[in-house]
Amino acid sequence: MEQQMEVQERIDKTKESPLFYKIFALVAGGMFLDACDVFLASAVATTILKSQWATLSQESYFLSSGFLGLFIGSILAGFIGDFKGRKVAYQFNLLLFSVFTFLAAFAPNMAFLIICRLVAAIGLGSEIVTGYAMINEFAPVQTRGRWCAITALVANAGAPVTLVTASIIIPRFGWRVLFIGVGIVAGVLWYLRRDIPESPRWLIAHGRMQEANKTIEKLEVNGVREDTDSFAPKQVIHRHSFGVSLFVAVVAVSAVIVCQFTFTSWVPTLLSQRGLNISNSLWTTAFIEIGAPVGCGVGAILVDRIGRKKTIIPAFFMTAVFGFLYAQQSTMTGVITVGFMLEVCFYILMAAVVAVYTSELFETKVRVRGAGIANGVAKLFTVAMPIVVAWMLKVSSPSVIFITISGIALFAGIVVWVFGDETNQKNIG
Repeated sequence: MEQQMEVQERIDKTKESPLFYKIFALVAGGMFLDACDVFLASAVATTILKSQWATLSQESYFLSSGFLGLFIGSILAGFIGDFKGRKVAYQFNLLLFSVFTFLAAFAPNMAFLIICRLVAAIGLGSEIVTGYAMINEFAPVQTRGRWCAITALVANAGAPVTLVTASIIIPRFGWRVLFIGVGIVAGVLWYLRRDIPESPRWLIAHGRMQEANKTIEKLEVNGVREDTDSFAPKQVIHRHSFGVSLFVAVVAVSAVIVCQFTFTSWVPTLLSQRGLNISNSLWTTAFIEIGAPVGCGVGAILVDRIGRKKTIIPAFFMTAVFGFLYAQQSTMTGVITVGFMLEVCFYILMAAVVAVYTSELFETKVRVRGAGIANGVAKLFTVAMPIVVAWMLKVSSPSVIFITISGIALFAGIVVWVFGDETNQKNIG
């Protein structure tokens, strides 16, 4: 145990090295593809329905298969990543995504396309879980949160890039070209990732000290930090039980994803019912969406400087406040201003909770499993939300939806406050 602590401390004291930058670039590339694919599926679904290549029922199955695949992939990634290693899970998921996205381009019918979408999404579901875990376990203790949050910033840049690319390519070349392009890019990324080393923390946890030392030596090529005592890397987190940590992770991740997804997906419909039709206002939507990179940037700055909980709890509470205020808006100026602030809060949480905090709540032996379950449950809630929102609109007013977002955020903030462990600048084990 003492030897393990000493080796783990060496990882904490490393400076950013060429190996770390390589891992960051490859992880960020995978996350970028993850974001691209979500919006790619939406664009393709709209196109094939308009061209009558698919029926409305088949389109819904196509979209649902993606969410189901993300759920399965998140759960599988946890078990493969913890038992077989991060590298095995990390490479296998991208191979699945690459092959079946490429095959989808040659789908002769919707049944084949839906199967390809399901399997490709299983690979994608693994990417987000293993990717953040990899950054978390390779990064120096002082900047661990910042690098995870920057990864989230890169990932969320995939949305606007995909929307612009799809609007240019689909009218000219059709939807199949997009699948071919994404599949090839994923294949190239898989090839580049073939020689990345196994996580040294995973190797240490499984008693493979010699292999861990070889990787750590590569991480130490730029020297080590001498000022880490002030950041207390020797302080191992005094965690709650796995069950309590899992509860915190599930609540926090689900709250972030459900609130953000509900707001983004339903706000045009909800506001149009109140006489404020912003669905055709490109500038309004674009301005609100600027809050996404701003929020990720703020999260990246704060999460290491003031701590995880001091970033996450106020962000949840501010989400509750702005969600409530959004329900009261009756002017376009109010919609834009409060909507922008709400989007900033969502993406501070996306960077701090999903990218950083969730993985840190669990020790190495169960880290990917815990994060995988939390992300998987969040995906299930996301599938259910359209049905819940549609029902709420029938029995209540649109304002209730925004107030519900506030309630979910407030509950999550209280859970993190009461049960969450502070993991900032500490040895995550």
